[in-house]
Amino acid sequence: MGEAGGKGVTLSEVRHEQNNPEVINDLAHSIGVTKELSFHDVYSLYDGDMLAMVPRPVFALLTTNPMTEAWRQERDAEDSDLEWYKGAGPAEPAIWFRQTIIHGCGLIGLLHCVSNGAPSELIVPGSELANFLSKAVPLGMDERARLLNETESMFQASEAVAQKGDTEPLKPDEDSIHHFVALVKGLDGSLWELEGSRKGPLNRGSLGKNEDALSERALELGIRRLVDIQRKAGGDLPFSCIALAPSV
Repeated sequence: MGEAGGKGVTLSEVRHEQNNPEVINDLAHSIGVTKELSFHDVYSLYDGDMLAMVPRPVFALLTTNPMTEAWRQERDAEDSDLEWYKGAGPAEPAIWFRQTIIHGCGLIGLLHCVSNGAPSELIVPGSELANFLSKAVPLGMDERARLLNETESMFQASEAVAQKGDTEPLKPDEDSIHHFVALVKGLDGSLWELEGSRKGPLNRGSLGKNEDALSERALELGIRRLVDIQRKAGGDLPFSCIALAPSV
């Protein structure tokens, strides 16, 4: 999925990742996410037995959804009332990356999941991810995007694992129909919806101390809300979803 960069931001390109645990885990662990955490398939948003298969607590969900007309209209309406993100620094409740990388939505979705909440405190010291975040977190939106564009090691890691997938790589001028959306429980207890093609991080509401990112409340505030938008328009929302949780 290509997005236009901000003024002065040079566009880079990575191969479009699949939203499956094998590919995303390889990328996550190669850049410095602790092996104590892994992504797991979520097979249903409603079936209790299937939800119970996911290890807990769940720190984040990484979903892919097609850009339907109903979702586009809802996004445009919400974004029209918002200003562009102006936050920077470790005191921010959510670390957000604007997407200026061609086909980089999977990489950015992963960064959103592991740079926020409890996983951000479990990154391997001295790793590529730790070093990158130490530089990125203090920066504003455009400078942070520029840094990611210029961090060649991130692209190399992303490209290496993307080749293991089973989908054809997108051409530079070809747009993906799917958007990666991260739904993360922040250290402030809020559910944050993080997507690089929005205007900034979106606070979807507070979660209780014992409510994780796959709790009933988090599902209602997050991915089920997107499903309901499409159902009200008279259709279904095909999606895939993986959960960041303890390794098994």
